[in-house]
Amino acid sequence: MSTLSSNVASKLLEIKAIKLSPNDPFTWASGLRSPIYCDNRIILSYPKIRNFIKDSFKSKVWAFGEPDVIAGVATAGIAHGALLADAVEKPFIYVRSKSKAHGRQNLIEGEFKEGDKILVIEDLISTGMSSIAACDALTEAGGNVIGAMAIFTYGFQGSKNVFDEKKIPLDTLTNYRSLLSEALETNYITQSEKDLLESWNKDPKAWSDTIST
Repeated sequence: MSTLSSNVASKLLEIKAIKLSPNDPFTWASGLRSPIYCDNRIILSYPKIRNFIKDSFKSKVWAFGEPDVIAGVATAGIAHGALLADAVEKPFIYVRSKSKAHGRQNLIEGEFKEGDKILVIEDLISTGMSSIAACDALTEAGGNVIGAMAIFTYGFQGSKNVFDEKKIPLDTLTNYRSLLSEALETNYITQSEKDLLESWNKDPKAWSDTIST
């Protein structure tokens, strides 16, 4: 586990941007029961951690080559993408989940040129579908998507598959495995709770069904 991944995980737990509750699961919008809840918007309320996340993104940008444009995925990826774009002095745009129903009915807000190399920023990778939809919209509009970055990923195999299928490189500041290791090391969770959290990650629906019955 890298030092950066461990440090990011520690800070997300510290400010409760990620909460672990294996014995009293959360209910996601989908209805699934889950022992973890992630809300990276909370990062924006903590200036030191917000800057740490920005600098962490910045340290990874050049692995993709030099982007011409940074793109945020609405809504949670917008702020972090804008902060990164400012840090690397690049233009910023963002992609809506769907086109506006009024005005110019834009799906993409901001300007870029055909062929521009675009790095996509997201806050969280769950299924990966919202990020892929944003990448597809940018590609269809003439952009050259060179990769995507996010703060955290659950590491589901399905999300890995969709990025692989689209041949879009993905990197994240931290991940589920790092999070559990950090939580165990700091006594946030016990070993038995870590085992339970690992079983959820292997098959969230089956785990949810078991909890709900």
